[in-house]
Amino acid sequence: MAGDAVTLRVPGPHGEREVRISSPGRVLYPELGITKLDLANYLVEVGEAFVRANGDRPLSLQRFPDGIDGEQFFSKNPPRGTPDYVRSVMVVYPSARSHPQLVIDEPAAAVWAAQMNTVVFHPWPSRAEDSDNPDQLRIDLDPQPGTDFTDAIPAAIELRSVLSEAGLEAYIKTSGNRGLHVFAPIEPKREFLDVRHAVIAAARELERRMPDRVTTAWWKEERGEKVFVDFNQANRDRTMAGAYSPRALAHAPVSTPVTWDELPEVDPRDFTVRSVPERLRGTGDPWQDFGERPGTIDALLEWWQRDLDNGLGELPFPPDYPKMPGEPPRVQPSRAKKP
Repeated sequence: MAGDAVTLRVPGPHGEREVRISSPGRVLYPELGITKLDLANYLVEVGEAFVRANGDRPLSLQRFPDGIDGEQFFSKNPPRGTPDYVRSVMVVYPSARSHPQLVIDEPAAAVWAAQMNTVVFHPWPSRAEDSDNPDQLRIDLDPQPGTDFTDAIPAAIELRSVLSEAGLEAYIKTSGNRGLHVFAPIEPKREFLDVRHAVIAAARELERRMPDRVTTAWWKEERGEKVFVDFNQANRDRTMAGAYSPRALAHAPVSTPVTWDELPEVDPRDFTVRSVPERLRGTGDPWQDFGERPGTIDALLEWWQRDLDNGLGELPFPPDYPKMPGEPPRVQPSRAKKP
């Protein structure tokens, strides 16, 4: 049985808050027996680092009322009964529709989200007060079938060099699954389409340097056994699991920041809801200083223009997006009409 409600005392910038956890014994991860209360306690333990990475951003909650093996849904707007310490901000979606989206400012808000059966937290790459202009450049390295996490490591290390040549300082975290996420803090002076083009420019440069190991091919049939640089994660309303967010997989992994020095030896399965709090206590947060030295995407946009001048144009957008200027046909190559 889920059991009676319990109350957690959650420290934060405004002192302690009491957060009620109903059905604390509800099992969210059946294989390990991790309960709703276990997840809430995890967020208490990592609260400071979690908020530093994900706070003050529009946020989507991926919720699992019956555990990770049951039905799931995304919450973006504040649900009924949202406490007064959880705010929202109006954002504009690709459809041009505006809608309020949740914002987390303190650990108690993350614990409240766990009370709402949230497992995965998806923050925007922009701040709540300026949601149209990202302050993070994000690149998702996604190993394709026939490759694995170890194939993403050299791609990430080379991508770090690419970004450094463009004047950006790169940070790295596990995705919590098979891939890696490379982030760089940027000045929030450009809108999403510009940042997308900067990501494509970096991805193409990485592909040129590692043509046998990296691909920017949007269509799966063209990727081969390579690491895909998912440029479409840079679009408006496209998000990745945040740093220190759990993932909805059987072994309860966590998307975990790591240092570049430790990356070659990293096994992402070591980072879980049960192990990450102790890691934070022992080694600290590798993203402690994230954002202190933001760069610009000016150099990457020069690379983008160079590639345009050399005949490399826009790449496909996600299928739910409106048709975008310069976009190639959204037709799988094997189904396209032959001339």
